[in-house]
Amino acid sequence: MATLDEPVRIEAGTSVDLDGVMEVMDAAFGDAFGEAWTRSQLAGILPMGGVELKVARASATGSMLGFSLTRSVADESELLLLAVDPKSQRTGIGRRLLEDFVGSARRQRLVRVHLEVRDGNPAISMYRAAGFLPVGRRRNYYQGFSGKRFDAVTLALLL
Repeated sequence: MATLDEPVRIEAGTSVDLDGVMEVMDAAFGDAFGEAWTRSQLAGILPMGGVELKVARASATGSMLGFSLTRSVADESELLLLAVDPKSQRTGIGRRLLEDFVGSARRQRLVRVHLEVRDGNPAISMYRAAGFLPVGRRRNYYQGFSGKRFDAVTLALLL
C-alpha cells in the first residue's frame, strides 16, 4: 500500500463541499460502471434526517481527498457512497473513512451496517478486511455509460 505524505483529517461535510465531492466522485468513479451520483441527488439527500457526509482533507492544504455519504435509519446504517481521489487511492484514506463510518454506527449503538458495491470493484477487499460479509446480490444493478450492466454485491457487518 502506498502511504500518504501528509496528514489527513476526517470531518463533517456540508452542501458547501459539493463541488469538491463531485470532483472526487467524477475522478474516482468515471462513467464506465454507472456508480456515481449526480449533484442534484447529493444535494437532495443531504438535508434528510440520518444522512451524514464526511470529507477527508489534506491537513496542510484543506484539499479534498475523499468522502463518504451514509444514512442511518432505526438500528442500522448504510454506506451510500465512498470515494477517494485516484491520486490518493491505496494510501489508507478509504479505510479511514470506512472506520469512521463503522465507529459512528457503534457510538450510536446501531446493530448493523451495510453497503452495496459493484461486483469486481477492488474496494471489496477493503470491506471484507473490515469484517463485512456478502449477504445479497442485485443483478444488473449498475448501468455504465456504454449500456453494459453490472451486478451489485450487498455486504453487511453486525456490530
